[in-house]
Amino acid sequence: MDDKTIMTTILSNFKGACDLMMHGSIESTTPNVRSTFKTVLNDTLDVQSQIYSKMNEKGWYQMQSVEQQKIDQTRQKFSPQM
Repeated sequence: MDDKTIMTTILSNFKGACDLMMHGSIESTTPNVRSTFKTVLNDTLDVQSQIYSKMNEKGWYQMQSVEQQKIDQTRQKFSPQM
């Protein structure tokens, strides 16, 4: 298994963990549990960002630029029509 595949798998796992922590914080019933989920979510997001940055440095995970016109068209398409 090459490094790119390993890093992609790790990033995917951290995205899943972030999703789990987010839902845990949303659905928790006590302030203490909610606070704990939020803290772990923030820590997990920090690690996810570090993984993404390392992958981006190596050219393994790149974001594409989108023209402002396309963003505006998409926003208009999904905006509530009045």
